[in-house]
Amino acid sequence: MRVSATTTSPSESGADTLAIGVFDGETVAHDVKGDALQRLIDAGEGRTAFRHVAVAHAAEKRWLIVGLGPRDAFGAERARIAAAVALGRAQEIGTRALCWELPHHVDDAVAAGFVEGTVMAAYRFDRYKRAAGDARDVHELIVSAHHDVSAPVEAAAVVAEAANAARDLQNAPANDLTPGALAERARELEGVAVEVHGRSFLLERGMGAFAAVAHGSDVEPALIVLRYDGADARGPVLGLIGKAVTFDTGGISIKPAAKMHEMKFDMSGGAAVIEAVGAIARLALPVRVIGVVGATENMPSGRAMRPGDIVTASNGTTIEINNTDAEGRLVLADCMTYARELGAERLVDIATLTGGVVTALGSAFGGVMSNDDGWCAVVEAAGARTGERVWRLPLDPMYDDAIKGQYGDIVNATADRKAHPITAAAFLARFAGDVPWAHVDMAGMGNDVGLPYAPKGGTGYGVRLLVDVARAVASDS
Repeated sequence: MRVSATTTSPSESGADTLAIGVFDGETVAHDVKGDALQRLIDAGEGRTAFRHVAVAHAAEKRWLIVGLGPRDAFGAERARIAAAVALGRAQEIGTRALCWELPHHVDDAVAAGFVEGTVMAAYRFDRYKRAAGDARDVHELIVSAHHDVSAPVEAAAVVAEAANAARDLQNAPANDLTPGALAERARELEGVAVEVHGRSFLLERGMGAFAAVAHGSDVEPALIVLRYDGADARGPVLGLIGKAVTFDTGGISIKPAAKMHEMKFDMSGGAAVIEAVGAIARLALPVRVIGVVGATENMPSGRAMRPGDIVTASNGTTIEINNTDAEGRLVLADCMTYARELGAERLVDIATLTGGVVTALGSAFGGVMSNDDGWCAVVEAAGARTGERVWRLPLDPMYDDAIKGQYGDIVNATADRKAHPITAAAFLARFAGDVPWAHVDMAGMGNDVGLPYAPKGGTGYGVRLLVDVARAVASDS
C-alpha cells in the first residue's frame, strides 16, 4: 500500500473515497455544500459512536463518516481501531485510494495510528492459495491535515510494513520457514549487518543449552546476529534477543496433538526482532542495536535431549532438563549471554515462552519481568504508546529458590508449574547478569488476538514495541 501525507483538502487528494472522523458532541469539521454529511448524522444514519461507519455520496465524492466516540478517550490505539474498521467498509465498496482527513487538535501519535491501523488491517496472507489477490484491495492511503504530518505518517508506514513482514514469517508453515529461511530473511534487510552461525559454532562456543534443543532435529539451527549502528548514535548499545523455534513439538515431552499445528508461531519473538531491527535501520534511528535470534526446531528423535539430562550453558551454568517443552529459555539463555559478549548494555528478550502467561493475561497484555525498574519502565511506556501493551509481573528471591537444581545449578522447569511465567524469567535472569534487562513473554499475543487490525493469524506483536524502545534509547540519551 502506498502511503503519503498532504496539506491539500481531502476532496483535492485524488482519492476515490474520503474518510472523516467525528467525535461525540461535535459536528463535521469541513462539510460539503449544503451540510450533507452533518445532515446524515442528524438523521441518525451516520453516528459518532466509536467504530460506527456510514457511507455517503455528496459533492460528487464518496465519503465514509466514521464515529470516533468521546474526544477525551481517543488516542493512537483508538485511531488504529477506527482506521481498521473504516478500511473494512472501504474494501466492501470497492475503494482503491482512501484519504483520511486527520481530525483537528490531535497529535502525531494519532496520525501514526490511522496509518498503522489501515496498513495492518489491509494485510492478508494468501501465498499458498491458488486464487490469490482480491479486486477489493485498497492500494493507496493519503492522510490530509492542515499542517505537515509527513514525518509521522512515513515513519508509521515503515513500522506497520515491518509488522506485516513479521506476520508473513509467522504465518508461513514450518516446512518452508526453517531456521535457514529465517536467516535468509534477515540477510535481506537493508542497512543491517548480519552473521549466521550453525550447529558447529554453538558447540565451539559452549552454547550447550541452545545446542541441546537443536540436537533433536535434522534441520540446521541458526544463530542469527544483526548489527545496526546508526549515524550519530547515542545512548547505550541496545540488545534485542528473540526466540525463534520454527516448530515446537515439545520434544520428548511432546505436546498434545490438538493445537500442535499452531506451534509454527513459536518463532514469533525472533520474527519481531528481525523486522524491528530492519525498521530501525529504515528509520535511520541514532542508536546502536545488536539483535540475536536463536532459530531451531524442537523435535523428538534418537538424538533429542531427554528429561533428566544436564547441559551446560555458555556462561558455565549447568541446567537440569526436567521438561523438554521448556526449550525456549534454553535457547534464550545462550543468546542473551552472546548479546552481552558482543557489547549489549541494555537487553530486551521477547518470546512465546509460557502457557502460564496466557492464563494470567490472555491476549490483552504481554507479560514483562525485569531486573531494573527504570529499564522496565521504558519497555512499559513503549507498550502503552504502541498499543503492544505489557503488564509487569514480579521477580523475587523466592522464585530463584524454585528453580534451584538437585543435580545441576538450576532446572529448566519446576515440577509444580506454580508461577510458571515468573520462574521462567527467574531462569533467564541468570543470563542477564547485571545488565539492565526486560523479558517480554508474548505467548498470548502472537496470533489470533481478535484486534480489528490483526484479527487472525500472526499479529506482528513486538515489532512496534521494540522500535519504540529503540526510539526511547536514542531520545533519552
